[in-house]
Amino acid sequence: MNAVIVAVAVMLILSLLRINVVLSLVLGAFAGGLTSGMGIEATVQSFTEGLGAGATIALSYGLLGGFAIAISKTGIPELMIAGILKILNKNGKSNRQGLVKILIFLLIFMMSIFSQNLIPIHIAFIPLLIPPILKILNMLEVDRRIIATLIAVGLIGTYSFVPAGFGAIFQDIVSTQVSQAGMEASSRDVPVAMAIPALGMLIGLGVAFFVYRKPRQYQNNDVETESLNVNVSKFVIFSTAVALIVSLCAQLYTDSMIVGAFAGIMIMYFTGALKWKEADEILSEGMKMMAFIGFVMIAANGFASVINATGHINSLITDALTVFKGNTSLAVFVMLVIGLIVTMGIGSSFATVPIIATLFVPLAQGLGMSPLAIICLIGTAGALGDAGSPASDSTLGPTAGLNVDGQHNHIWDTCVPTFIFINIPLIIFGWVACVFFL
Repeated sequence: MNAVIVAVAVMLILSLLRINVVLSLVLGAFAGGLTSGMGIEATVQSFTEGLGAGATIALSYGLLGGFAIAISKTGIPELMIAGILKILNKNGKSNRQGLVKILIFLLIFMMSIFSQNLIPIHIAFIPLLIPPILKILNMLEVDRRIIATLIAVGLIGTYSFVPAGFGAIFQDIVSTQVSQAGMEASSRDVPVAMAIPALGMLIGLGVAFFVYRKPRQYQNNDVETESLNVNVSKFVIFSTAVALIVSLCAQLYTDSMIVGAFAGIMIMYFTGALKWKEADEILSEGMKMMAFIGFVMIAANGFASVINATGHINSLITDALTVFKGNTSLAVFVMLVIGLIVTMGIGSSFATVPIIATLFVPLAQGLGMSPLAIICLIGTAGALGDAGSPASDSTLGPTAGLNVDGQHNHIWDTCVPTFIFINIPLIIFGWVACVFFL
């Protein structure tokens, strides 16, 4: 039995049974390690060595959570909510619900897109934007599963297709790894190759809107249904804007989310937008909100370390392709499914590309695939699984924002919907694109 399949299957089954994701990752890693014959001691060592790689990410998200809470304490999110409530209550609530829904959906989708390039903060916008909007979503009885899918499409679709910010990083990884594997590739070709798969994600999002169109009721939990009287001084708005700009510049200059979040928090304190005495409470609250993501990321790195140490990824690919030798279309589909399995386990499309490119490129060349088809294969196989994986920040981020009141389950309300409406269209349209470019 292939250790990779065993590890991922154990992790996914336990997660679907509502076992804590961190525990599922640990048990999955041990199942994979023992299946490969590594033994308990070697598995523990490999898992432990991999944990350190997640520490930076965990601290980054903790500080970003603190920064988001700091901004929320200024009252600016409530000011935004008050404006939307005025639209909702103007001339009768029933006449404005459709308009408000469209505004909220557009706001969330545009922020998801901009978080990958224009304001490259990735999922850090979620704990800042989503919790205040939940007050309105509850009033409108919007199914939160569509919000989770909307955010995931905005994140994954953007870095897969748009060559800027995180998209530039992902596409550079794809082109570099393909080149190192023996085929010259340019990052300029990646958007062309990923256009059809990105279209598939948008179509999947449209289907999700149809499926989740019915009203879904949530407990209001002291949600205010009247217009909010929020007074935020112009100085606070200015200070917060400066903090955001400084945070963005610091992150871009140092390539560190930790430095960016720290700089933003410090600006807010130095300008007086927030009181020094509130620092401990704010940072603790923010880190608590993002702690779940941090622990999952740390555990996911340990899981990935064990998966790589088993050496079964190579055998998984070669064994699968030998069965379909000579049938290029079927071989492409198999490679995409393998990419899905690997990414679902690791939880990172960026980390999956180097793993699969080394083996997929020579195999694809042997099948006579064109350079554009190979780039599409690697890019799609890498992106597959980012949505739907319990250990992916593209699913953990939406859950962190949508579950602040305890009414949004990570597996069934985020991972399962995003898997159905993103991964399935992505694998279908990715396969079509690869065959088209053959």
